[in-house]
Amino acid sequence: MRFVIVGYGRVGSRTARILTEEGHDVVVVDGDLDRVDRADDDGFETVHGDGADEAVLVDAGIEDADAIGAFTPDLNANFAACMVGKHHGCRTVLRIDEDYRQDIYEKYAADVDEIIYPERLGAAGAKTAMLGGDFNVVADLATNLQLTVIGISEGSPAVGKRISELDLPEDSRIYAHGRANEPLTIPLPGTELDVGDEVAVIVEADQAAALRSALLSTAA
Repeated sequence: MRFVIVGYGRVGSRTARILTEEGHDVVVVDGDLDRVDRADDDGFETVHGDGADEAVLVDAGIEDADAIGAFTPDLNANFAACMVGKHHGCRTVLRIDEDYRQDIYEKYAADVDEIIYPERLGAAGAKTAMLGGDFNVVADLATNLQLTVIGISEGSPAVGKRISELDLPEDSRIYAHGRANEPLTIPLPGTELDVGDEVAVIVEADQAAALRSALLSTAA
């Protein structure tokens, strides 16, 4: 699959890397030359220009792309990029920032395929949304699901276990994992948990206590 990433900041760069590692084609669009140079150095196809400009996105191959992810800090620019993508038949993923408000979400949600709130989850959510997963961070968290980021401490029953071996509540999922002081990324089933790790889990609100029991130390 081919993806256009608008914005090569923290979220865009990590999402691009994860998609590439999984064998997808990625082109990065950014108006900042330093970021474009960094994306070039990281091995990505790049286009320098305003991601809200249709001509720039056409140069980036939007007509043949499967999805566009607009991950800049500018909500209006992100929305404009998504509207261009929608016009060209792409799946559209819109980033909103940490100043999220329900009225902002409602204003934009109907016009894009997915809205992500990366400050809560990071590139794991962005990547899942771009691939078409049923993963709407804001909407789900506002209803019966919650996102929990849990640190694995000494004494946790999860220490030494692989992701696939964890006894988690039904329908809960680990969407991201990170070693101590490292960013969260998509975990593999064979990833073994250790003290100091963090995991981001989506869980039904009434199962939160069971989730904590499965991951936290009995002394926590």
